[in-house]
Amino acid sequence: MLENTLNTSSLGEIPDKRYFTIGEASGLCQVKPHVLRYWEQEFRQLNPARRGKRRYYRRNDIILVRTIRTLLYDKRFTIDGARNQLRSAKQQPPFNKNASGQLAIKKPPRSLAFYQQQVHLVIAELEDLLKMVSVK
Repeated sequence: MLENTLNTSSLGEIPDKRYFTIGEASGLCQVKPHVLRYWEQEFRQLNPARRGKRRYYRRNDIILVRTIRTLLYDKRFTIDGARNQLRSAKQQPPFNKNASGQLAIKKPPRSLAFYQQQVHLVIAELEDLLKMVSVK
């Protein structure tokens, strides 16, 4: 996706946690908390989990915020331009035409370890939801 083509490595690694508070997300993305709240209004894709009045950002939210930050601050896009860039990156088809004109599936730009980590995060979130449902 788009975050692979943008250089967000200067922001450091994202710790291996399920959820981050707005303060932690702010520090990881090097933007102030009020900026995160504003971006939530401007970018529909950015929708952290909420429990009560608190926001909890997932790893994917952090990656998205870093992508938005790079588009706005480093690439100098406007908010509309960044929104369009994110939308167009999402709509790219998962295939190309190869040299012979046949459709070929694009190879995923991410490693197997990335997808394994994502599956583990989803399983952990589902387990949390199951615990919440079974408590009631």
